[in-house]
This record gives sequence, structure tokens and C-alpha cells, in this order.
Amino acid sequence: MKNRAASAAGACLALTALTVLTACGRFESHPEPSGTAIPSGVPAKPTYTTAKDVVRAMGAAGLDCATVRSRDYNGSSTADCVATVGGVKVENEISVFDPDVVSKTEIGTSIESRRTGAYAQTLVAAGNWYIRVMDPPSAPAIAKALHAVVLDAKGKGSKTPEYPLPDIPSTPTYKKADDLAHDLAASVGCFQRETTSTGSIKCETGKPGSGSTDCAVLTLHPTHARRDAALREAIKYRGVPAELVTAGNWTVNLCDTTLGAKVARDLGGVVVAYDGR
Repeated sequence: MKNRAASAAGACLALTALTVLTACGRFESHPEPSGTAIPSGVPAKPTYTTAKDVVRAMGAAGLDCATVRSRDYNGSSTADCVATVGGVKVENEISVFDPDVVSKTEIGTSIESRRTGAYAQTLVAAGNWYIRVMDPPSAPAIAKALHAVVLDAKGKGSKTPEYPLPDIPSTPTYKKADDLAHDLAASVGCFQRETTSTGSIKCETGKPGSGSTDCAVLTLHPTHARRDAALREAIKYRGVPAELVTAGNWTVNLCDTTLGAKVARDLGGVVVAYDGR
């Protein structure tokens, strides 16, 4: 899916009181509520006091995770960090809950809300915490390092269909995302560039001040298998049109779905698209 859609799925959800706590840092005390139990396969330990403790545990297990941001609230602690797993930079959203403030059923309800829906999330969980792993194939390695379990996304949007992909040229390839951005700029524009925490580049296509600019996300992939997984993830969501151009070790995810053919021609790639239906 598109990166901006993935970000929206992790924003301040108002599905439950706990989800509001997790995303926005607000919590109102209640008597023990009815809700969803923590899945039976989730081990009771290890437990942690803060999300920073989880980051330290990942480092001790050989998965250094660079903290992008962290927040401590009454009842919860959260952190976002980026680890390299199998050559892929993976962003992780860590949530830790104070058992004296947050009940097990509230944690279970939060887990359930994240695992279901159109943009269902893959989690790693144990004790009083869970991690949303932005790159699902990396979840087993993170779970193993932390003596936790993987809770796969379920329901609508949970599995990536094995859609057939076109024959993808093996070249050109790029050593740096900046070089890909340079070539995209020569084709349809790539200004207001921003490098994300995982190394992708976000930019705007079109011409500054033209009134017809739109976003693009440029990503380099360590293997063809990872590239193909990213392509299938982007074209799997009903109601979400997608237009990507790819070749070699890269993908360009275009918000302007009219630009694919030109970018493919200019950059020597092919279009992978989904009409949302």
C-alpha cells in the first residue's frame, strides 16, 4: 500500500479508549471493561516498564533499533525505532502498558483493533507490550530476538495476494536513492525531497508552483523478492488505486496515476498498477 495510507492506519485511532491511549497519550480510568482477551498464545513474559526498555532489549539481542521518537504517558509508553533486519530497514512502533493502569482486556482489545480492518497490522507481542512491525516479513526475527510471538494481521487486508507481476527488467539499478530521485526529477519532477527513517525518499512530482504537483515515494530494495513483496503490498487494497514503476532494485510509487507510462519509458522500467476495484 502507499506509505501515506500505512501512516494513516497508525494515526490516532478512536476505536477504543486504549487505542486513544496508545496513539495519543490520553487515558481515562474505568472499572474493568468488557473487551477482548489477549490472544492465548502470547507469553506472559518478558515484561517491560517502558518502550525504551524494549529498544534496549532489541539491541542486546543484536537488533539495534535507532529511536526516532518516544513518549511516556500515564499508563503507557511508546517509541518508534528503526532496525535493520535481513538487510531491510524496518520501522517499529512499540507500545508498553502499565498493568496497574491498563487492564489485560484493554490490551487485548487494542491488539484486536490493530490486527483487523482494511489496513490490518502485523504485531509482535509478549507480556504487557506489543510492536507494530511495518515490514511483516521481518516480524519473526524480531519476535525471536525478544522471546515473543508474531500475531499476524487477520481479516480483510490481512494477506498479500500473489498477484502476477510483469516481467521486470534487471536493470537499471541504483546504489543510492538520491540517484533514482535525480532521474525521476528529469522525467516528471522530484522536489521537496525528504529522506524517511527507512531510507526511502518522498518528493513531489510536477513543477513547483504549477498547482498540479503530487507525491511520489522512491525505495531501493535489497533483493528482487523484497521488491516484489513491496509491489504486491502496494496493489492489494480494494478502493486504493496504485501506480508504481519498477526495474532492477527499485520502485517508484506515484500518487499521480497518470505518470506511470512516462516514468517507465524514461527510467527503463515497467508499470505495476491496480485500479482499486
